[in-house]
Amino acid sequence: MCAYQNHIIIPVDFSEQSMIALNQTFNLARLTKSDITLLHVIDDDVFSSMLNVFSHNDFKEEVYREGLQSKLNKIANDTMAKTGLEVKTRIEKGKIYDCVNEVATEINAAFIVMGTNGASSIAKRFIGSNAVKVIGAAPCPVITIKGKEHNAGCKTIVLPLDLSKETKEKVGKCIEIAKFFNSFVKVMTVESSSDDFLNKKLERQMDQVLEFLRENGVECSGEFIENSDVAEGVLDYAKKENADLIIIMTQQELEFTEYFIGTASAKIINNSEIPVCSIRPMKRKDTTTFVIQ
Repeated sequence: MCAYQNHIIIPVDFSEQSMIALNQTFNLARLTKSDITLLHVIDDDVFSSMLNVFSHNDFKEEVYREGLQSKLNKIANDTMAKTGLEVKTRIEKGKIYDCVNEVATEINAAFIVMGTNGASSIAKRFIGSNAVKVIGAAPCPVITIKGKEHNAGCKTIVLPLDLSKETKEKVGKCIEIAKFFNSFVKVMTVESSSDDFLNKKLERQMDQVLEFLRENGVECSGEFIENSDVAEGVLDYAKKENADLIIIMTQQELEFTEYFIGTASAKIINNSEIPVCSIRPMKRKDTTTFVIQ
């Protein structure tokens, strides 16, 4: 198990969804003994547009920053008074997804928690939302919050499996989170193929994952779901089971773009009303003894 670094980043644009993400972070911060950093990014494109609308004499960046800082300070002070948690603030200027990941790397964050309203159909297909772009290059797990109403705590985690070699990394992170919240883990696999060899391999993997979870003291169950659309199968199952969190691994499908993640992952992230924890495979020495055979 890796040690938490006691920092959670919450990108804040002052929207309702970013405030919902903040409220959903309190228990995680307490259980992991983490400080919260509220990060507002002045988007380059938005800032340039403002300069085009207002003359340089009328628009002062330092005054604009002071206004933003005042709003962030109020949210931070209200949160500290309400929860007793340590809350820091930070303002950066640039591309949202670049700034979020640069700050996460700098402070060695344990999680990024961000609100998202999904993306348009065009964005989903080609470029994705800022949330998907953050996830595509994130140095730590990213929890996205799209829905407006959520269960208290994290009683049930849905863990979808596939045959990727990174499965052991996802299972390890699932164990960490499940132990923090005393969660029940529902392991599931979407059977989208009639290939008997492939399905037998999925069954062996399911057995090994369940055994590994139980050896580590996590209550769990396993189930196979038939659906030609993997993302749809995961979302339908999570909704049926009244899950509190879905944990997915976000393999990149193409090497030529840093921010592009798998189609099924993007679909789950953009459409799930249930919070999604996305884990990007890390290039590091793996000390986990669990191996899918």
